[in-house]
Amino acid sequence: MVDKSIVGTVMGTTVFPIERGKIREFATAILDDNPHYQEEAAPIIPPTFSMTQAFWPRKTDGPPPNLGLNYARVLHGEQEFEYLAPIRAGDTITGTTRVTDVYEKEGKRGGTMAFVVIETDWRNQDDQAVLVTRQVLLETSKPATEGS
Repeated sequence: MVDKSIVGTVMGTTVFPIERGKIREFATAILDDNPHYQEEAAPIIPPTFSMTQAFWPRKTDGPPPNLGLNYARVLHGEQEFEYLAPIRAGDTITGTTRVTDVYEKEGKRGGTMAFVVIETDWRNQDDQAVLVTRQVLLETSKPATEGS
């Protein structure tokens, strides 16, 4: 299914400025009234705030890498956030995204499923590691409606 040689593939870099107003808007949108997200000076970010970076352009040295996935059969399997240091309004974090693992498992309804683990290592403007995000993409070997 998925070629294991894609492990190590760099998928690009994102520069993500952390803005106070966006932290407040995000906290309001998720109905979180934690006062730390409303601080005047430099509020901290809510745990899943970093997912908004998905809407920022990713810089690459060429076209996005071809991971060999059939995106009609890809599901978002898992998401994890590992905070290494506080991220606050006024910070600018830079993330480099790469494929860190590929493995397969047999599905319960037959067919092999491929798992692709993608990590983004985030560093702040002082080059301090602040966050690692991990997501697992799952590619099914056949459409979900087959064999149901």
